[in-house]
Amino acid sequence: MALPLRTNFKHFFRFIHGFNPTKRSLCAGNEERKGSSRVFSGIQPTGVPHLGNFLGALENWVSLQEQHSSVLYSIVDLHSITQPQDPTLLRENILDMAASLLACGIDPEKVILFQQSQVSEHAELSWILGCLTSMPRLRHLPQWKMKSKVKQEGSVGLYTYPVLQAADILLYKSTHVPVGEDQVQHLELAQDLARIFNHHYGDVFPEPCALLSSTRKVKSLRDPTNKMSKSDPQKMATITITDSPDDIALKIRRAVTDFTSDVSFDPERRPGVSNLVTIHAATAGISVDEALRGAAGLDTGAYKTLVTEAVVQRLQPIREQIHRLRAEPAHLEQVLSRGNSRAKELASPVIAEVRHRVGFT
Repeated sequence: MALPLRTNFKHFFRFIHGFNPTKRSLCAGNEERKGSSRVFSGIQPTGVPHLGNFLGALENWVSLQEQHSSVLYSIVDLHSITQPQDPTLLRENILDMAASLLACGIDPEKVILFQQSQVSEHAELSWILGCLTSMPRLRHLPQWKMKSKVKQEGSVGLYTYPVLQAADILLYKSTHVPVGEDQVQHLELAQDLARIFNHHYGDVFPEPCALLSSTRKVKSLRDPTNKMSKSDPQKMATITITDSPDDIALKIRRAVTDFTSDVSFDPERRPGVSNLVTIHAATAGISVDEALRGAAGLDTGAYKTLVTEAVVQRLQPIREQIHRLRAEPAHLEQVLSRGNSRAKELASPVIAEVRHRVGFT
């Protein structure tokens, strides 16, 4: 039941502060049926993805475009400016990311691939949802706690980043969102905001559920207790999908292992060697057990050569395709422009409905 529109703000913010219905973050039953779902996900334009991005998210994205009838993937450049950006480099990074997604197998005929900032409805819905979100609710989310601690302070944009994430999802009435375990809390905010908006203004948004990927996480080659990251100051820690075979070989050769020469999988006691096994299995398309059988009789030094071969073989065609696509920026701009138009066609009627429900029209 909707709250009366004359409800005063003091009462209303008590309402959303205490609004704590049972959360449903994961998909249940057969809700993933192809004909009744819409998938949304986004990726920041931070340049070319690294191996962890590829194995942890992008391979899953390619699979999802075959499993669902309506899929939107966004290059979320509005999110990227919560950190300082050089405008020229940002433009290049957007095209780099578009080329990378296409090279990894994203098909713009099967999905809507678009640039977030070119669909202004994202920002408008974010403002409306922000007015339904309490500050304590945002303060406890991991994005703010992690990044503000590093900088000792944070921008308003960084603080409200999860609200924009929620707007990205709800704007298309998305039903499913592929996320890692570290993003589930942000998806729960989107679920909460869908319920709050619907309670106050009437049913508009479905509550999106998480599609948790079973893909194993790739760790830093230099510190296997942490995830592989593009922002890692150690250049040898991260493999990008455009690294040359020589670069890949050097980085894997210098990967941290331990003083035991045999190859085994024990992430707690042997994180470095286990990370190499994970990378080998994922890039070769085999199980961990199969990777271990392939490593039988090898010491860690020889095993690194085997891992290098698997990574190079998996990434080489992607690297070559990215270089071909980046040589045709007009084609990439055309792909994004077409995706922007298709995304806007979906977003416009939703934001029109939201405006009417809120009372703007």
